[in-house]
Amino acid sequence: MAKYGRPQDLKKTLKRLFSYMGRHAFLFLLVGVLVSIAGLANLFGVFMIRPVVNAVGQGHVRQAMTGIVVMAVIFLAGVLSALGYTQIMASAAQQVVKDIRRDLFVHMQDLPLRVFDTTSHGDLMSRFTNDVDTISDALNNSFAMMIQAFIQAVGTLVLLFVLSWKLSLIVSVFYVLMMLYIRFSGSRSKKYFSAQQRELGVLNGFVEEMVSGQKVVKVFNHETANLDTFINKSANLQQVSEKAQSFAQTMVPMVVSLSYVNYAIVTLAGGWLVWNGTMDLGSLASYLVFVRQAAMPINQFTQQSNLVLVAASGAERIFLFMEQKPEEDQGVVRLGHVDGMPCWIHPRPEGEDEIVPVKGVVEFHHVDFGYHAKHLILKDLSLRADQGKKLAFVGATGAGKTTITNLINRFYEIRKGSITFDGIDVRLIKKDDLRRSLGIVLQDTHLFTGTIRENIRFGNLDATDEQVVQAAKLASAHSFIERLPQGYDTMITNDGASLSQGQRQLLAIARTAIADPPVLILDEATSSIDTRTEKLIEKGMDALMEGRTVFVIAHRLSTIRNADEIIVLDHGMIVEEGSHDELLEKQGIYYQLYEGMFELS
Repeated sequence: MAKYGRPQDLKKTLKRLFSYMGRHAFLFLLVGVLVSIAGLANLFGVFMIRPVVNAVGQGHVRQAMTGIVVMAVIFLAGVLSALGYTQIMASAAQQVVKDIRRDLFVHMQDLPLRVFDTTSHGDLMSRFTNDVDTISDALNNSFAMMIQAFIQAVGTLVLLFVLSWKLSLIVSVFYVLMMLYIRFSGSRSKKYFSAQQRELGVLNGFVEEMVSGQKVVKVFNHETANLDTFINKSANLQQVSEKAQSFAQTMVPMVVSLSYVNYAIVTLAGGWLVWNGTMDLGSLASYLVFVRQAAMPINQFTQQSNLVLVAASGAERIFLFMEQKPEEDQGVVRLGHVDGMPCWIHPRPEGEDEIVPVKGVVEFHHVDFGYHAKHLILKDLSLRADQGKKLAFVGATGAGKTTITNLINRFYEIRKGSITFDGIDVRLIKKDDLRRSLGIVLQDTHLFTGTIRENIRFGNLDATDEQVVQAAKLASAHSFIERLPQGYDTMITNDGASLSQGQRQLLAIARTAIADPPVLILDEATSSIDTRTEKLIEKGMDALMEGRTVFVIAHRLSTIRNADEIIVLDHGMIVEEGSHDELLEKQGIYYQLYEGMFELS
């Protein structure tokens, strides 16, 4: 979960954030100019009180009216500048946020699957939501405000000394007292604000899990236990928030109180100076207004700097994520078509490209693989899947069935040996082209928000409506789709929650069918489909698999009887292989599984 405090490397984070702002340098420069005008207008507008009051005191009415007009023009320029920079800042900030969010999404799609297996869904999403929002808030609210507060704080201090250096000595003492208290309060509240954001992330993550898992919660009657957990997490957030706010909330009242005392003392001292004739009335009037508003820019600058630190912390989390190494791809072989037939185009250094027809022959040559270096899942694995053959894997959970299909896709890199596709090492094939030649139907289907037609077309964005219907018919999904209220235009939301598991699986099969790949991977594709639905799709699946290399992983042994070869895996090694009848004749592990039960755990 997101933890916000002071960034570990503030300089590096701000440098990268400024590089994004640099893409829109003209807008930010224009904001800086307008903010400066607004800040200076406030300073000079107040300074104009001096000549106006002096003119009135001396009976120079025309001179006083001229001063009032000049003052009005100055303040009007400040108001127009403030209106201008707020509108420009809104546009500039959102463009920066858009660039960061786009780059984050692009980089996320280039990351290896390992990152998503080891990073929680909530932590990943928080970068797109909480972290990006903190940057947006800081740019919208803090960037211009800090510039203006800095100009007003420094300008006010300078003009105070211009008007009366004697009174400014008193003001300086109170300025120091204000800064000391701000530093004290800020240091105390900082650690509690960090804890507050951490507890907020924990609470948000818990709520997200409970919302997405409501069906499981209700099945196991876990509502009361969840409520107790929520109350505890909420109480933790309340406690640290109270401590954070108890210090932070005293900052403004204390600074304001010091400014009141300062104002009272300066008023008395200034009156005495005017009485002695060492200071004119106009200077005192202008001076008192400056003193009255002196605390405001200090407060603003301090508060906004805290927001900037929070934003920098969020930006650092984003940039650190974007620094993760993308998926490596040194492949040079690409997928193309020659005379309308798919083929591998292998560039050769001597000149003419080598053309290799796509047949779908996949071979493993003494492959070792483990998700962790010290624990191998596959050990010296060798196998061959010929064109048009159906290869099935069986074995207990953890035997390495799904791992084999992950390696064919190069979702992970093998540690030893090689995998070839039509005789070409898969490491030489561009990953996009390799995966384009593979069609996968997973046990856990995932449907996207959109129409049924769009979800099927996800497998081939260039497919026509006729091809969508044909793919649905091939997967035996056409009949149930036609019975829906809007047919193929029926909207799917929440991962197809309104459809049965079997219907979702049929759509996933249709999505693969429309891609028309030479190699199919069916990872327990029918495990969630009832027997009746399974029989409905057998004919369509047979047509889909015809002429293609097929890898099948199934819990139910009844679904792989017609496989050309069945491979029995145990702890990452092949212990038996052969056809269904051949393995039954051996009366080995497969025979025991088949006779004992028709499902593998």
